[in-house]
Amino acid sequence: MLMKAVYGSRRKIIVFMFSVIVLVTIFGSIMYLIEGEENGFTSIPRSIYWAIVTITTVGYGDISPQTELGQALASLAMIIGYATLAIPAGIVSAEYTSLTHKFNILVCPNCSDENHEDDARFCKVCGADLES
Repeated sequence: MLMKAVYGSRRKIIVFMFSVIVLVTIFGSIMYLIEGEENGFTSIPRSIYWAIVTITTVGYGDISPQTELGQALASLAMIIGYATLAIPAGIVSAEYTSLTHKFNILVCPNCSDENHEDDARFCKVCGADLES
């Protein structure tokens, strides 16, 4: 079921990942303009590397902003980084919930068995009432 949920939400995840790539590129480019070469942001690709490290919450510390504006942008990137961790989990969870409602899986409240017919009234393992 989980693999079906991941597969079913692949388009949303692809759009999300594309958005993250665009966001990282924007953050890196702005940071390059704000901090400049004198603060370790020697190129836009290096600044994009900083944005990826910051947004993914890895935070190596090899490059860090020195100006107040750069630190404010870094703070915003860090906050957005936490959201980037939560959003894919929410997308997959929503798809998983959708799948479980679509297939209407009957779960026994007594033994937790899920292997029942759609019209079953009693658990075939322990005999408990499935309609309660």
